[in-house]
Amino acid sequence: MRQRPSSGSTQVERVRPDDGDDRTVLTAHLDWHRSTVRMKCQGLDEVQAHTPRLPSSPLMTVAGVVSHLRWVEHWWFEHRLLGEPDRRPWTDDDPDAEMRVDDIPLAQLLDEYAEQCTRSRQIASGLGLDLVEALPAAGQPGRSLRWILTHMVGETARHNGHLDAIRELTDGVTGY
Repeated sequence: MRQRPSSGSTQVERVRPDDGDDRTVLTAHLDWHRSTVRMKCQGLDEVQAHTPRLPSSPLMTVAGVVSHLRWVEHWWFEHRLLGEPDRRPWTDDDPDAEMRVDDIPLAQLLDEYAEQCTRSRQIASGLGLDLVEALPAAGQPGRSLRWILTHMVGETARHNGHLDAIRELTDGVTGY
């Protein structure tokens, strides 16, 4: 299997999570995984980024995963935590709408994801970790910012695993 080529791509800088207080550890791990998303997308053309590779998930493309992660960031930090309006594209009738991005260039999706991550980072930096979300799900206890950060580490890491598999099936590139 081939390792990711380094020539011809802009390097993505990742800061290895280190020890520290809860906020430092959680945000560093989340930022590590956010940066890994961008790394896993380097060097792909539009056809590669928009071609499904997993037979059981025909909507799961590199581009679709990036879009999904962008909207999950919005959902948890802006909508659930702060109570701001829900702008997510999915609905009860189309729960996978955010994955339908065939007409959106990968670079645009990555930029939108980066902007959303910046917004999420700004929100989290100004709030206490014990703050409970403004809009808990019906019948669920309110989630704290600490819980949301932990959830987002897992969510982003899990989808990096999907990106690993999709990328390997696309062009054989592995490793990070």
